Amino acid sequence: MFRRAVYMFRWLQLMIGLVRRALIVLFLLSLCLCACDSQPVTEAEFFAQRKTMVEEQLAAPGRDIKNHRVLDAMARVPRHEFVPKALWKFAYWDEPLPIGYGQTISQPFIVAFMTEQLDPKPTDRVLEIGTGSGYQAAVLSRLVAEVYTIEIIEPLAKRAEADLKRLGYNNVKVLAGDGYQGWPDHAPFDAIIVTCAPDRIPQPLIEQLRDGGRMIIPVGPPDNQQLYLLQKHGIKVEQQAILPVRFVPMKRAQ
Repeated sequence: MFRRAVYMFRWLQLMIGLVRRALIVLFLLSLCLCACDSQPVTEAEFFAQRKTMVEEQLAAPGRDIKNHRVLDAMARVPRHEFVPKALWKFAYWDEPLPIGYGQTISQPFIVAFMTEQLDPKPTDRVLEIGTGSGYQAAVLSRLVAEVYTIEIIEPLAKRAEADLKRLGYNNVKVLAGDGYQGWPDHAPFDAIIVTCAPDRIPQPLIEQLRDGGRMIIPVGPPDNQQLYLLQKHGIKVEQQAILPVRFVPMKRAQ
């Protein structure tokens, strides 16, 4: 009974958060109409905003991101470079932002939380499914040896690849393709992170995860998704639901 009450409380929190975020996104989009008349934000201001983001959104009590390497990466990666320029002033808000083609960049807390759950090591090779803007890949690139990331929407893949190269994230390889199938040519991976929600965990991704590796993935329909953490032990896969979330559905090649 207690577990059910906790789950219902979390579900209610999620629903309230979704409504709040939808209203904020609409507000931000309306502000884009007058963004050209506003003064540009300086790099020093962006640096200060990242510092505030880390201190107040990620490491603060109740959020409790504790991995210092993850916090350092979040403080260094310029999130504003991965969103439309009209939204730069809102880049360090703890909210998802639209990046075109019906896709969004995840809120900073979710990026940090999922990254921390992977427990990334400097020698790791990581597969990401759902490149989007390239921001998650940029964060991972500061923490691991190699990042392989797949985006099914080709214009997004090309834009992310160009932005990652422009910003010097040279240990990231981008593929335009169906992430459901993974990237078998570079498997096995030490960790896999999925930033779009399939209706079930893709078997090809489990097969491409090395023994002892970890995967974090949202699963389920838009109104009932759970973030799962998986760890592979031989032919066994431990699976744990850790957070109710809301991600865009995983697209499949036709």
